[in-house]
Amino acid sequence: MTTKTLKTIQTISKIGKILSTIVFIFSIIGFVGCIVGMIGLAVIPDGGFKIGGVTIRGLVETNAGISMGTAYTSMAIAVIFCAGEAVLAKFAGNYFKHELDAGTPFTFDGAKEMLRLGILAICIPAATSTVAAITYAIMSSAIPDVDKIDFSNAFSIGLGIMFIITSLICKHGAEVTQKTDPDQNAMG
Repeated sequence: MTTKTLKTIQTISKIGKILSTIVFIFSIIGFVGCIVGMIGLAVIPDGGFKIGGVTIRGLVETNAGISMGTAYTSMAIAVIFCAGEAVLAKFAGNYFKHELDAGTPFTFDGAKEMLRLGILAICIPAATSTVAAITYAIMSSAIPDVDKIDFSNAFSIGLGIMFIITSLICKHGAEVTQKTDPDQNAMG
């Protein structure tokens, strides 16, 4: 691998690490924000705060065009998805950190970590979708006026498959590197 190509890969890994950190932070903010919103809706008396004669309930139901039951259920489902995304972003951030520390993606440990990331990128969204569907079913039967909510995660399956294929390429690169220079791939 040329020095220019390795620099490009390292730059992409730095960007990946930064983006993973940003996604992690926003997932935590979304998680906490939805919890606070749910508590606020549960605790605030009917109608909520009044600002110039307009209540929060009035703003949500009139301007957003959704019922309070749908808003509450949407926040509960968003808590589940934000938690899953935070976990996935943390694993991705760890992969990029380890790859940058190794200086190359072509290590056996890096390939294993990429494979794990691919499996998690498929399993975590599948699990969160399942839990969200169960949550929706329970809440829509307990709370009146809950509209249908779409919470599919088809994109994550493709991303997970891409990570799994990339892990095989990285493992092959580690094998080739080990054959040419056994000391260079000390991580594996």
